[in-house]
Amino acid sequence: MCFWPLLAGLGLLSIHERAAAGRQAEEPLVDSVRSALSSAIANHAPPVPEFSDTESRLVYLRWLGAMGDRLRKKKPDWNVRREFLQTLWYESRRAGLDPTLVLGLVQVESNFRKFAVSSVGARGYMQVMPFWTRVLGDGDAGKLFHMQTNLRFGCVILRHYLDRERGDLFLALGRYNGSRGKAPYPNAVFGASRHWQG
Repeated sequence: MCFWPLLAGLGLLSIHERAAAGRQAEEPLVDSVRSALSSAIANHAPPVPEFSDTESRLVYLRWLGAMGDRLRKKKPDWNVRREFLQTLWYESRRAGLDPTLVLGLVQVESNFRKFAVSSVGARGYMQVMPFWTRVLGDGDAGKLFHMQTNLRFGCVILRHYLDRERGDLFLALGRYNGSRGKAPYPNAVFGASRHWQG
């Protein structure tokens, strides 16, 4: 008798498919910070890269090709891959983050699954907690399954934590995960990021 279908039916084979994170803590924000974060979220600029010179555009296109090849197993359709990478690159850069770091974070958080939901209710690619939509947006947590919205919220939140931790990426990543000061999560993101370098 084969137990694989039974185990799969009970969800016992999908443990590795669950989302890993999302214990961002809801903390009080001073009005100026809430206003700045809300403004960053509300800017509906389309994720279309703009370049000041040809060399910058070529660097981006080489990055897009290399990352597209690496992401092929997770997102087989080129158009879906391209749109995801273009949006991630745009939102990362917009928030002043390294796209390589954000790719590593997405890998650890959701394994590139748009509709991932963690055991604590965090949603989407970057496992954003629903309370953020109430604090910074219109309260519609369903929007966290929209690719650009999720990546924008995630990048803005990580940037906020990085600013709070005075540039200490280790502590900022811990805060993003709700495990500030503990090594496993930041180390996992740093490790995953190495796969996306160069």
